[in-house]
Order: sequence, then structure tokens, then C-alpha cells
Amino acid sequence: FTRQLSTMIVAGLSLPDSLTILRTQTTNPAFARVLLDIEHQIVGGGNLADSLGKYPSYFPNIYVALVRAGESSGTLDKVLSRLAETLEAQREFKSKVSGAMIYPVIIVVGMMAVVMIMMTVVVPKLTDLYKDFGISLPVSTQILITASGFFVRFWWLMILAGVGGAVGFMKWKKTPVGEHIIDSLVLRIPLFGELQKKIILVEFTRTLGMLITAGIHILEGLNILRDSLGNVLFREAITEISKKVEKGFPLGDTFGQYEVFPSIVSQMMKVGEETGKLDDTLGKLSRYFETESEHLVKGLTTAIEPIIMVVLGVGVGFIVISVITPIYNLTSQFK
Repeated sequence: FTRQLSTMIVAGLSLPDSLTILRTQTTNPAFARVLLDIEHQIVGGGNLADSLGKYPSYFPNIYVALVRAGESSGTLDKVLSRLAETLEAQREFKSKVSGAMIYPVIIVVGMMAVVMIMMTVVVPKLTDLYKDFGISLPVSTQILITASGFFVRFWWLMILAGVGGAVGFMKWKKTPVGEHIIDSLVLRIPLFGELQKKIILVEFTRTLGMLITAGIHILEGLNILRDSLGNVLFREAITEISKKVEKGFPLGDTFGQYEVFPSIVSQMMKVGEETGKLDDTLGKLSRYFETESEHLVKGLTTAIEPIIMVVLGVGVGFIVISVITPIYNLTSQFK
């Protein structure tokens, strides 16, 4: 939508005509209704930014702020083009990160499915066999049979506990205390915490650079960007930084006072302030953090795979020993 709207404005089409064409082309009925309402508002004398702002689920505050800046400066086509490039870069980056995590997730889900089948189908049949022959069972087999019995009898309780625990955890996570604890712990997890920090920094530097390029003041840009950050520690840091910048403190030195921002952020921002090219500096920072994130993703997937294989091997080994040992003892008795 953003890319096509930019192209149509560059070609000289009016906003209502552009929106009409885009509305007829979209395959999403809900979005088509949104575009129709926006078109009616513009024809009625409204501006594009205010019209988009009525649909925050489709157009976030950053998007609306950039469009408003483009309308005010008469550079809406350039702003939309830059915004489209940024959205495409964000989508590509997120797809790389999520794509790298697909394999470990599939393996973990597969392991859980195998364990459930073993506990509810295979082990109960073996338990009946062992009881019929009345053989003594090793400790590992007794543990497996006890766990299997619990799975068979209380599977519904496990599902209820899992769903209830997940719902309760999500509600607690949204509280100020829960959000602070979880976000703090996430950033401390080896590899994953560093990756999470880099992902936030990629989005922060890229979007802030885009806001400044569009002519939005750095203080206003920080306030707009703050609510979009996915970690409360970063949001708290940006709140404090905004207050200090408003009082006249240098931007680079202020960022250097908060641990969530690495030293390279404050150093590069000092350079950007001194040269008057803060937007270009933020763009370079964004590309740097994106490269670092991709390397971390590769390292994380490389580390996860052997860990999963070790855990899988230990689990399979335990089940095999628990199942085979009684059968071996039984055949020995027959001999």
C-alpha cells in the first residue's frame, strides 16, 4: 500500500484517486473499507495523517507522524517512499530471524509429540505385559511407568494446568512488576538476550533516523518512538533521555548513561551531532546492528541444534533403557 501510494503521488495522481485505485486492487475486504472511509474523509476536507490516525491497528503512531511531516513539508511522496523501504527492510529482517528459529521449534514440538505418544500409548501396553509376567522392574522403568500412569489418568488436568498457567502468566506479564521482571530476565539470557537487544536497537535506530530525515524534531521523535519499543527497560531509558534532552543535555552523552544502549550508540550519536548528519549516522548504526543480529541468529541456531540433540539423545536413551532392560531380564529367566 505504501509503495504504490508513493508511486501514484509521484505520477501526479490526487490522493482520492490514488486511494480509489488502491481500494479496488486490494484483496482484503476490511482494508478496502478502511481505505474507502479515508478517501471520504479526504474528499470532505480532511488530511491524510488525521484520516490514517483513526485506524491505529493498521497505521501506528510512527507511520502517522511521518505522513503528517511529509504533508507539512510538501514531500509526502519522498516520505512514503522512504517509509516503504523501511517497512520492507523490517519485514525482511524479521523473516530472517523467524526463519532461522523454525527448525529448533519444529524439533521441540516433535519431541513433545513423541513423548506424549510414548507415555499414553506405548508404555501402558508394556506395563500390562510386565504385570502379567510379574518380573521385578528397575528404578528407571518404575519412574517411566509412574509418569505414564500420571499422563494417562490426569492428561486433562495437565492441559487445564498448562492453559491456566499460560493465561495467568500472560496477565501477570502485563502488570508493571511482571513486565519489568520478564523484560529484565530476557535481556540476561545468554545469546538470546543479546539478540533481543540487537533487534530492538535495529528498529530503534532505523526508525529514529527516518523520523529525523522527515523533519521531525529529535525530542518529538523519541517520544513517538518510545511506545513502539518492545522492552520496558528501553522505554524507561527513552523517557529519561527525553527529559534530559529537553533540558539541553547532549544527545550522545545522555545515551551513554544507560546500560541498555551499547557504547557505540552514544559514540556514533556524538559524531552525528557534531557533523549535523544524525540521520545518516543512525542509518549506519541500524545496518551495523542488523549485521550483528544476523550473526547472532546464526550463532544461536548453531548452539541450539547440538543442545537439542543432546537432550533428545538423553531422553531416548532413558526410555530405551527403561523399556529394554525388563525385556532382557525376562528373556534371561526363560533361558
